[in-house]
Amino acid sequence: MQVPFYGHVRQYRNIQAEIDANMKEVLESGQYVMGPMLKRFEKEFAAYSGTKHAIGVGNGTDALWLVFMALGIGPGDECITTTNTFFATAEAIWIAGATAVFVDSDARTNCIDPAKIEAAITPRTKALVPVHLYGQCADMKAIREIAAKHKLFVVEDNAQAIGARGDGFRIGELSDAACTSFIIQKNLGTFGDGGAVVTNNAEIDRVVRKLRNHGSDKRSCHSYGFNSRLDDLHAAVLSAKLKHIDEMNAMRRKWAARLTAGLKDAKNFTLPYETPGYYHVFHLYVIETRKPEWRDQLLGFLNDHGVDAKCHYNIAIHQQEGYPWGKGARIVGPIPNSERNAGCCISLPMFPELTEQEVDYTIEKVLAWDRQVS
Repeated sequence: MQVPFYGHVRQYRNIQAEIDANMKEVLESGQYVMGPMLKRFEKEFAAYSGTKHAIGVGNGTDALWLVFMALGIGPGDECITTTNTFFATAEAIWIAGATAVFVDSDARTNCIDPAKIEAAITPRTKALVPVHLYGQCADMKAIREIAAKHKLFVVEDNAQAIGARGDGFRIGELSDAACTSFIIQKNLGTFGDGGAVVTNNAEIDRVVRKLRNHGSDKRSCHSYGFNSRLDDLHAAVLSAKLKHIDEMNAMRRKWAARLTAGLKDAKNFTLPYETPGYYHVFHLYVIETRKPEWRDQLLGFLNDHGVDAKCHYNIAIHQQEGYPWGKGARIVGPIPNSERNAGCCISLPMFPELTEQEVDYTIEKVLAWDRQVS
């Protein structure tokens, strides 16, 4: 049996009529950039997110650095985040001209550890940038409390957790802005690149809207800005999919529960942790081998047996060739949890359109490797 990692085509076929109808509406309107479909999706996405504003931009990286710019963050400023995430989290800080300051992640959730944040705060610190890794919320209550105490901004990297929530809070509720990616593999993905900012702050909304469109909020009138717009064809795809995001996330949780039940007695890796009271949407289902040298063994075993497992993110940001030592970034304290996560992680196939047979086959093969190692 072959178990794919992505279910893009299956998902398209399931809701093809809705997607095609939206795309046809855009094509026949003749308005493909900053048109009525984008405006419609922005309203829908803001309503879904429970925020006053949503701004469609070119991608998730742009969403982050445009928010940093709207907040006045730039050279000489610092933003605190983690290193066991996709490179773009730190990259956006660098694009804005600021310094990325890395602290360790929580050993169980792999999200930023609030207990490590205050030791990294300096007079130059301007923002905390938690990442909701793999589909689980970071501890936003604790992060918000620290930010309020030190008068810092909070910008959530929500590229992986659309639809997730914490115990008594929603993503975007306890921050200045939340930024997301709509690249195809996300829980809510378009046919290519895309991103958005959601916020309750009218000034952030105003400035990001100008920055994404060559600094313009009125035709032929421009100031400092860029070209980062979510086009209407992507908005059409996203609008159709948004109506199904909760049921798709529920299917991810169903498959995650089946994987966890099937793998719970294994000895040589750990399973994903869900914070009590939180709603994890399993953008990725990530296990960690107990020894780093086992990670590639298990990955190769699964791939050889038809299970298209992958690694996210097996090279931590500070271990990347492009890591800008010096003014661009620094690490505060040891980061054993982040380094362990990067060194031992394997993502098993996880998408709503999986079948029971595919999930059970994945369990069978992971357990077969576990027995070999034992």
